[in-house]
Amino acid sequence: MYAFASDPANIPRWAPGLGKSVEQADGQWFAETPAGRARLAFAPRNDLGVLDHHLTLAPGQTVYVPMRVIAADGGSEVIFTLRPLPGMTDGEFQADGDAVAADLARLKRVLEE
Repeated sequence: MYAFASDPANIPRWAPGLGKSVEQADGQWFAETPAGRARLAFAPRNDLGVLDHHLTLAPGQTVYVPMRVIAADGGSEVIFTLRPLPGMTDGEFQADGDAVAADLARLKRVLEE
């Protein structure tokens, strides 16, 4: 799971809520998000399952997303921490959470196929 999820090129397959398309330019990854083009930077590849990433939506507007893949019962489990953005309403936060849950369910389906 870690190898698949840590490759930004796979994002459109499992996380279209984050980006319906991604591209690499000048050694950096960019995603087309609902909020527009954003730079995506994952933690360096590691043996600990850390998939933390930063999503830069605009200069000075970077969102830190903690994410981990851990071993669990012969398989793996994803831990994703969702935090509200400044000024986000409860309804917007709920919608964001619903989108993340859908993306994580899609990741599970894609990996089980």
